[in-house]
Amino acid sequence: MNTVVLEVRTLAETLADSARAMRAGVVESEARIGFATPELLWRVLTDKRWELIKALGGAGPVSIREAARRVKRDVKAVHGDVTALLNAGLLNRVDDGRIEFPYDAVKVEFMLKAA
Repeated sequence: MNTVVLEVRTLAETLADSARAMRAGVVESEARIGFATPELLWRVLTDKRWELIKALGGAGPVSIREAARRVKRDVKAVHGDVTALLNAGLLNRVDDGRIEFPYDAVKVEFMLKAA
């Protein structure tokens, strides 16, 4: 299964883990996308964007118009959400301009500590 892990961690933590894995020759089986804060994670992944991700899972490359049809939303609004998801690294744009969600599953990991 091709899984993406969404996590809350600093860029320094992410780079340090990547460097350790490279030195050890470890290949991760899951893609990881980091967000600096839980608030940023939830700001990027709104309800409508989660709906879009679910609709695109396993669909292969589709046009933005087709993505909008699948979630029964306006193309312009979906275009804005697609742009945010592309910028976050959750969607890819393929050579012909279509978009794809290249994962089969999403796992969200973060720890909320008491103040």
